[in-house]
Amino acid sequence: MSERYRVRSIGDRDLRPESLMMSYGYSPALSEGALKSPIFQTSTFVFESAEDGKAFFEVAYGLREQGADEDLGLIYSRLNNPDLEILEDRLTLWDQAEAAAVFESGMASIATTAMTFLRPGSILLFSEPVYGGTQHFFRSILPEFGIETRSFRATEGTGAMEHAARQAAADGRLAMIYLETPANPTNRLVDIEAAVALARELSPLPEEGASEEDAKTLVVVDNTFLGPVFQHPLAHGADLVLYSLTKYVGGHSDVIAGACLGSRALIKRVKGSRTFFGSMAGPWTGWLLMRSLETLKLRMEAQAANASLLADWLRDHPKVERVCYPGHLEPGDEDYEIFRRQCRSGGGMLSFEVPGGEAAAFRFLNRLGLVKLAVSLGGTESLAEHPATMTHADIPPGEQLAMGITPGLVRLSVGVEDAGDLMADLDRALGEV
Repeated sequence: MSERYRVRSIGDRDLRPESLMMSYGYSPALSEGALKSPIFQTSTFVFESAEDGKAFFEVAYGLREQGADEDLGLIYSRLNNPDLEILEDRLTLWDQAEAAAVFESGMASIATTAMTFLRPGSILLFSEPVYGGTQHFFRSILPEFGIETRSFRATEGTGAMEHAARQAAADGRLAMIYLETPANPTNRLVDIEAAVALARELSPLPEEGASEEDAKTLVVVDNTFLGPVFQHPLAHGADLVLYSLTKYVGGHSDVIAGACLGSRALIKRVKGSRTFFGSMAGPWTGWLLMRSLETLKLRMEAQAANASLLADWLRDHPKVERVCYPGHLEPGDEDYEIFRRQCRSGGGMLSFEVPGGEAAAFRFLNRLGLVKLAVSLGGTESLAEHPATMTHADIPPGEQLAMGITPGLVRLSVGVEDAGDLMADLDRALGEV
């Protein structure tokens, strides 16, 4: 897409992302005056000439660099598609990223990114807890390809991360530090800037013929819980940021997608893998996400406001033992300084402990009405689930406890319903505990 469709300012005023979401990267003149981008439901695109086709493939397959004033022409929807290109342009705005790659699921973005930069003999260090699917991929799948995975617990603070990183670097090639912050489902925070400092210090020397950029230890952050509105990992030095776009960005529980954002150089490599793994999102997914991006800030601010009210109310409820919510952090708390530097809101996710373990948690969940019993998060409707037996069931019970995932822990994704109505539903269900 030509740069003339990527205008970010009016005069000397830089436009905010919420304004640019309406038109950035698209011109109605390109599509018969259509206000919104059409759905380009096509597998292939017609070249105006054989010379054009040759030129497009040269750039697409890296046979030559793209010219400064050259647009990468459309070839085939596994390589590029207008809906995907416009969506990727708009996704870069919140994180101030140079480039983005969109995938058909969050796990596709995680797996493709990992397989792009990790090789047999390299070490991946990750924070725990993470999303259960990520945990299984790291612990069970990557080792089959000769990639060693190690972890540190977010509950043990920055010191645990530093110790684990130094040990990994001493034992082999530490290729990636992977963070999910806030942690799923405990909301514990991990210091991105501390991880970046460690990665830069511990990056191995490049092998003969390789550049320092190729050798450096990457910091990759899953930012799904706070989303691109409330946390910006790239601004804190992270190399790549990942999203399950299914969650807040999609935000209506009707589309599955993922994304990876970062520098042009790194995303070029990720897109190269995506092309041959075939893990890109389709045009319908791209179109749905463009629709949702227009209201992202409005929805996330409403969800965060509701979550703050519910977290305060639950903290005082006699049937609740503890509430895990970043907005409750105060000076002196272990994660407070990280929250102050790194997060712009407590977000819309919280977890809380009910007394009585799994049986009590199940009684509570089975009594909910307005709040739906389902996994996933970040949608307009409120959802509750039981991490120990659902999203994180693959983790052994002893490890769950060490991470803060107890039998009585319930995870709540707060939607945009009336806060008073949500309290009434939760209060009725807590009566069963």
